[in-house]
Amino acid sequence: MTQFTTDVEEAVRSIPAGEVRSYQAVARAIGRPGAARAVANVMARNIDPTVPCHRVIRADGKLGGYNRGGEEAKRAILLSEGYQC
Repeated sequence: MTQFTTDVEEAVRSIPAGEVRSYQAVARAIGRPGAARAVANVMARNIDPTVPCHRVIRADGKLGGYNRGGEEAKRAILLSEGYQC
């Protein structure tokens, strides 16, 4: 695992339930403002259930992909956490 991946996963773990951050916001949070696509790639490959990758969405507010059941699964989890999507 690279330091970048570790940094992304730590930043995503800090997102409280019921809140979301954009891939771009996560990239900025780890000091890599131009790395939004790289953040998305880390999330797409994430298999660690302790990393709430469903809380990371696109900058335009759309949910984007989710490697554990697609967009509808992502929406259902976010709704169950109190996020209004």
